[in-house]
Amino acid sequence: MTPIRHGRSRSAVLASAMCALLVTGTVLTGCAEDPNEGTNGVGRLPAGKIQGKTRTAAESAGAVRVHGSVVSGEKTYALDMRLKDDGGEGSVTTEGTTFQLLRIGEQLFVKADAGFWSHGDGQGGKGDGDAAAASKLGGKFVKVPQGDPAYKKFSGFTDKGVLLDGLLTLHGTLATDGHEEQAGVRTIRITGDKGSGGALEVSLEGKPYPLRLERAGGAGTLTFSAWGEAFSLREPERNETVDYGRQLPTS
Repeated sequence: MTPIRHGRSRSAVLASAMCALLVTGTVLTGCAEDPNEGTNGVGRLPAGKIQGKTRTAAESAGAVRVHGSVVSGEKTYALDMRLKDDGGEGSVTTEGTTFQLLRIGEQLFVKADAGFWSHGDGQGGKGDGDAAAASKLGGKFVKVPQGDPAYKKFSGFTDKGVLLDGLLTLHGTLATDGHEEQAGVRTIRITGDKGSGGALEVSLEGKPYPLRLERAGGAGTLTFSAWGEAFSLREPERNETVDYGRQLPTS
């Protein structure tokens, strides 16, 4: 017996039952189940309108978790971030090194081991100075000065608006590409240039949130979850924090 998906209307169930009772060999149109039956309806829209609605839903949500990989330049970043309008927290891994990020309002903290902060090249004693600085910064939440070049680079990972705006973009001609399922939720898939410009799975249940993104050019794959689920951010204790007070060592 074919299982009945949760949320299907009684009329859809009856229609399926009627089709099952048809005499073998009889050809009737209209008996195929509508994949958009009982959904939020965005699957019936053109791809451009679906993208617009999913952006609106994402922008209006108070919080989200972003998990996956992003390729930028020659580096691959593995992200696991929880974001909301006034901050975010989580981890970023690149080139075998993991660091934690925490932003509360305008205050940005980076936490990593001493190896992350040490980049000494052994020239002119610079390496020794960096090693000494790294020993003080390792394992601590380091407050990043807003004027430091690292502030813009790191804060982008914690800024919900900036991050989503940069990620939720498909390139080229948009089109729908069938129905999928992500983490048990029915989705509609939209693509740019038949997938070469990226692909996005949009929820057909509840609000049309983006649930999975394949970035254009193989530049990473990300999943989005916990839309609208509130979480709290805690400022580190004083003994957990270092205020470097000047430009951070280049890492």
